[in-house]
Amino acid sequence: MLILIKGIEDYMLPCLNKKLFGFECMGCGLQRSLALLIKGEFISAFYMYPAIYTLIALIGFIVLNSFKNFKNGNKIITILAILNVVIIIGSYLLKLYLK
Repeated sequence: MLILIKGIEDYMLPCLNKKLFGFECMGCGLQRSLALLIKGEFISAFYMYPAIYTLIALIGFIVLNSFKNFKNGNKIITILAILNVVIIIGSYLLKLYLK
């Protein structure tokens, strides 16, 4: 398993926004956060990309809702999507202004 994770880290895509303009984008840290989750480093994954768990919940619920249509499925998806946007933008702004 460790070999697989090490292999994933070798092939991560670089952030073009950071390379070209010198500052991180709103998605910076997502790949590394997923790698940390696979390693079992849950707290580090959260610090790397705070929206990781709500994104997993959103994707999981979308997949679940596609198999079993829940009564308020669209409402739950909308709420989770808005929550993700708020967390992503909030953490991005904190990262920009606290550096």
